Amino acid sequence: MAVAFLLYVVAEIAAVWAVGSAIGVLGTIALLFAGAFIGSWLARREGGRAFRAFAESARLGRPADAEKELTDGMLIGLGGLLILLPGFVSDVIGLLFILPPTRSVARKVWQKRMQRRAVKFANSARGPVMVVDSEVVMDTPPAEAVKKQPPVIEGRIVEG
Repeated sequence: MAVAFLLYVVAEIAAVWAVGSAIGVLGTIALLFAGAFIGSWLARREGGRAFRAFAESARLGRPADAEKELTDGMLIGLGGLLILLPGFVSDVIGLLFILPPTRSVARKVWQKRMQRRAVKFANSARGPVMVVDSEVVMDTPPAEAVKKQPPVIEGRIVEG
């Protein structure tokens, strides 16, 4: 993780340096401020849309749509945070999370990753399970239902 952060910092510095060399210091600073302003406006607009869509899905009782809209809201929030960080690389990544076409790709990748992690966590915590329509279905009875003998601790008593 430290290597990824270091690569990110180097990429940000290289991008700011390249833009600064091309358009000058004042132009670079103006471009950074303009990107933050426009990006935060776009994040606010898309976030409002995602919230209204989530509220509508929840009101109509459609959990699959509500899950989609909730994930969209999370990605928009992350994109807005990235846009507010100074730098061009974070602005581009933030815009990818905010714009609807690329956000849908990021949402699908995120949901698949979370489903794999949920299955892995459930398997380690409760034994073999599988996920069907976002619900955990157990193959075997839970560990609490199976009677086990208490653990035996071997040792000797030392009196002294």
